[in-house]
Amino acid sequence: MREVEDTASSRGASEVSEISSEVALFGKYEIGKLLGCGAFAKVYHARNVDTGQSVAIKAVSKKKVYKGGFMAHVKREIAIMHRLRHPNIVKLIEVLATKTKIYFVMEFAKGGELFTRVSRGRFSEDLSRRYFQQLISAVRFCHSRGVYHRDLKPENLLLDENWNLKITDFGLSAVTDQIQPDGLLHTLCGTPAYVAPEILAKKGYDGAKIDVWSCGIVLYVLHAGYLPFNDPNVMAMYRRIYKGEFRFPKWTSPDLRRFISRLLDTNPESRITVDEIFNDSWFKKGYKETKFHADDFELKGYSTGTQSATNCLNAFDIISFSTGFDLSGLFNEADFSVRREQFVSEERPERIILRIEEEFRRIENVKARRRKERGVYLEGQDSNFILTVNVHQLTESLVVVEIRRREVNVGLTGDIWEDKLRPKLFDIIYEPETMNVSE
Repeated sequence: MREVEDTASSRGASEVSEISSEVALFGKYEIGKLLGCGAFAKVYHARNVDTGQSVAIKAVSKKKVYKGGFMAHVKREIAIMHRLRHPNIVKLIEVLATKTKIYFVMEFAKGGELFTRVSRGRFSEDLSRRYFQQLISAVRFCHSRGVYHRDLKPENLLLDENWNLKITDFGLSAVTDQIQPDGLLHTLCGTPAYVAPEILAKKGYDGAKIDVWSCGIVLYVLHAGYLPFNDPNVMAMYRRIYKGEFRFPKWTSPDLRRFISRLLDTNPESRITVDEIFNDSWFKKGYKETKFHADDFELKGYSTGTQSATNCLNAFDIISFSTGFDLSGLFNEADFSVRREQFVSEERPERIILRIEEEFRRIENVKARRRKERGVYLEGQDSNFILTVNVHQLTESLVVVEIRRREVNVGLTGDIWEDKLRPKLFDIIYEPETMNVSE
């Protein structure tokens, strides 16, 4: 978050008061001071009332998310953060929601922003290397999971109580399924002083390579104490970035000059890669490899076998169907005439759709229209009842059936589905004693 409030202003107090009553409903978190704020979110320090653990809670306004067109950003940020488990990445603990807000409950980084620390004075070469090693370790992990941050800078790098680095703010991140047929990303994003020259060229870019460029800017800032490309005139700064015009401070060692020059190579084809970074002599000095276990970062309850990604739910879909992560309806205008329900089944998707269609026809005359491969739109007589069914593959043997229904005649609300249709489907609804795929 960009703007940190230094004093307990009346506005800050009212904001805390505004969400305290909502959080009390969760019976879980005690809200503390406001840590910072952005365009549509505010971050608070909070305490888990049961464990005493400090957490950071990012409160996102649903109204601002919708009006600002940030629905996809918030969805993607949740999905990305929940799939990334690394010692140098801020951990998403859970997501909670009320009628007005979405809450990201995250690991609390007690040391604050790396930007604050480096603004007090440049780091030694050894300390710069230590933080760069932690940064690249986390970036390599992100890339291995198909995630490209696209906005790496000291303001988005936090420090924990042991002064270890933690990457945060994945709101501008991209995932591999956003790559276009030419194999590149095309969305223009990032912070001006950290943006790679190929983004300025507007011809598409490799997400991994622009992250490497940004890491090069971060390393330069840590070591020098100022930006390599900086000018009050943004267009003049962009011209310098595009040409790669910068100077090293006099205290920069020959090895570090060589290394940063490879990071800030304006040609993405010859720019050093993450794998090559790990083999560089300057980088390797004192580096200790981070060891992982699969359980540290896999989404519990989510199969990562050989199933086709097109047939199975992605990370956000899994989250949206799990306890504590049901974000349905948070990213669209409220329509209280539409009701939503899910159930799990072991039946084949085609069989489920046919069965619902058959049972509906027995109740009244219906108009049916297939929706893509695993969905159906059903409209009752005189359009008094509309039912849409979509089936999502959860695992090889289980599917999630999503039902959305709308009844025009308010007096009949719930009767057709609850009293007439759903009871007929009892044999295809799978109801285990517990089903919770969240952590």
